[in-house]
Amino acid sequence: MIRKHSLVRRSATVVAAGAAALVLAACGGGDSDSAAGHGGHNAAASASAPASQGQHNAADVAFAKGMIPHHRQAVEMAGLAPERAQSAEVKSLAADIKKAQDPEIETLSGWLTSWGEEVPAEGAMDHSSHGMDDMGGMMTDEEMTGLENASGKAFDTAFMELMIKHHEGAVAMAKAEQADGAHGPAKKMAGDIITSQNAEIEQMKKLLGKD
Repeated sequence: MIRKHSLVRRSATVVAAGAAALVLAACGGGDSDSAAGHGGHNAAASASAPASQGQHNAADVAFAKGMIPHHRQAVEMAGLAPERAQSAEVKSLAADIKKAQDPEIETLSGWLTSWGEEVPAEGAMDHSSHGMDDMGGMMTDEEMTGLENASGKAFDTAFMELMIKHHEGAVAMAKAEQADGAHGPAKKMAGDIITSQNAEIEQMKKLLGKD
């Protein structure tokens, strides 16, 4: 009799467990976006899928692949200032740009690697051939050569005018990421880019007397 009750209890437990499993399977059958939207359920999703999958989408990949060469060019431009700029403000601004964007390049590259995506090659930064339509404000080879050949006040003016255009392109890319991206850290970086580069745009306009 005891054995019979034990078997009944065991059978009931198995049935209940099976029902629970079906319920969990039904709840977990949605897309990755819905899973990502419920913080308490992310652990189960993470356990069953590599960290590089989910929680990002094509917009995040496009943002990272576009912003890396965009930032590299800004850093290249900023690197010209110490020897060519006349204004202390321009030299300081260039240093700030390099200090902010170098680490972001590293972070963006890390995301792409973790997602199984190719990181844009360093040498692929041809100024006129890297998806200009998708990366507004990128300098052409002619503009870069002109900046390299300038010095003093002429450099300061050219640097700021070109960097304003460059920053405006980055802000547009960052706004697209905030609107369409799914990766939380990428959207946060986009917000930081919008805030910092808009502030630098205003600073440069003031220095140019355009504000």
